[in-house]
Amino acid sequence: MPLDIHKDTSYGLTLTVARQSQDSDSPGSSVFDLPPTQGTSSISDSIVQPVRRKPQTSRLEISQPTYEVPKPPASFVVISGGTGGNAICAAFSNASYVLPVSDDGGSSSEIIRVLGGPSIGDIRSRLIRLIPYATPGSPLDAIRRLLSYRLPARYSEREARDEWREIVEGRNPLWVGIPADRKETIRGFLVYFESELLKRAHKNFDFRNGSIGNYFLAAAQGFFRSLPSAIFLFSSITNSQANILPVIVTNHTVTIAAELEDGRKLVGQCEISHPVPSDSKPVDNKSSVEDVMSPLDGMGEFISRRQNVMFESTSKADYEPLGSRIARLFYINAYGIEIHPSPNQEYISALSSKEVLVYSCGSLWTSIIPCLALRGVASGIARSSSLRAKILVLNSTNDRETDGYSATDYIQAIARTLNGTYQKQPYGLGNANTTYPVSAFVTHLVYLKDGHVRVDPEHITRLGVKCVQITSADGHTTSHNAELLKQAIKEISRSAEG
Repeated sequence: MPLDIHKDTSYGLTLTVARQSQDSDSPGSSVFDLPPTQGTSSISDSIVQPVRRKPQTSRLEISQPTYEVPKPPASFVVISGGTGGNAICAAFSNASYVLPVSDDGGSSSEIIRVLGGPSIGDIRSRLIRLIPYATPGSPLDAIRRLLSYRLPARYSEREARDEWREIVEGRNPLWVGIPADRKETIRGFLVYFESELLKRAHKNFDFRNGSIGNYFLAAAQGFFRSLPSAIFLFSSITNSQANILPVIVTNHTVTIAAELEDGRKLVGQCEISHPVPSDSKPVDNKSSVEDVMSPLDGMGEFISRRQNVMFESTSKADYEPLGSRIARLFYINAYGIEIHPSPNQEYISALSSKEVLVYSCGSLWTSIIPCLALRGVASGIARSSSLRAKILVLNSTNDRETDGYSATDYIQAIARTLNGTYQKQPYGLGNANTTYPVSAFVTHLVYLKDGHVRVDPEHITRLGVKCVQITSADGHTTSHNAELLKQAIKEISRSAEG
């Protein structure tokens, strides 16, 4: 039966079906239909003649269905550190996480002291946080348990080394439940890490407080000579879809310094944020080999490091005030000279393609500002045609870096940093620098009703920044909740669309 489909502008999609005459009993084509016989007929009359009939047509009108296409969730660029941003990760979907590579405390300090390379502690922390949920006892849960394990700080050096040897040899109970292919992949890189330490045995690597995930990530970075490749390997093994962007892509150690308003200078994140006593005197470990292919912009290798900085995140609650506010933060090379490294180009690209920028809660000067004090970032944020909202999630309390700060001080610190100059000054004329208004960098402030950081909504509104207060169902919130934050950001994004 012929079937003809054509578009009719007045009826939408129309199906035209050709069918035979109603008086025909033949189920087949009309060529087999016989004319009715009347009385006597001649031989010629008995010859079957094809009968051609004009097909009758009927129209079946089918209107084109209208579907309500669900709008995809907003895309995010989230600038954060390790611990501070981990608690609110569930508030974001389709996010690119930008993290600093300048942390020189905890387990990272010992890796940097002996092997060099960028700090991977914050990145490892976020990668662990973004591993998908797995039922207890499953292979993925076993991998999470291994990579998040930290050798106890209370161990003696010998005890820590002995347990590490059990792990690297595959004899430790932490390997139970991990499939053989992933076990040998992870163990292969831990063996590589051990071999690199043996080449530098004179430096006496201290395994106490060491993170197995840090060791694995550092080994992958050293093997591939690429931090993004190491992140990809970690994500693949853990089935994570996380998009982690180190703010600077380099194979060298990255060092930050802070200049205080009274003129003093503090070198390294540990000294700025949470100075802790060291187990030993400074050790001079200047690298003798430079990787000429690394885009370090004069960064060089690392400055003298103290051995094994034992730091627990809970110690940040108890701090000794700086005595003077931080005036600015900058990067330095191995000789203490200020430098201006290039940011990760994927970071700049994300600013031009994502819809919402979030400055996460966490350490302002050592987690957020290192991701802003780079050339090209200010214009990437201010001139982005895709960013509908630029949200600062205010800390619930201040720390050593922001002692005495109000919400306005946080906003002004971000704007002042982004309006800074991060390139070598040219000679002669033509040294013009664009200064953007505060609202070009921050459009919304999200803060807790019962937070301990002072907020002046009227003053902040005059800066061009809208204030959004978060209140829990019981009216009391003392720390950020991912679900409440998600709702607040959803409302901000919806209002920005209108």
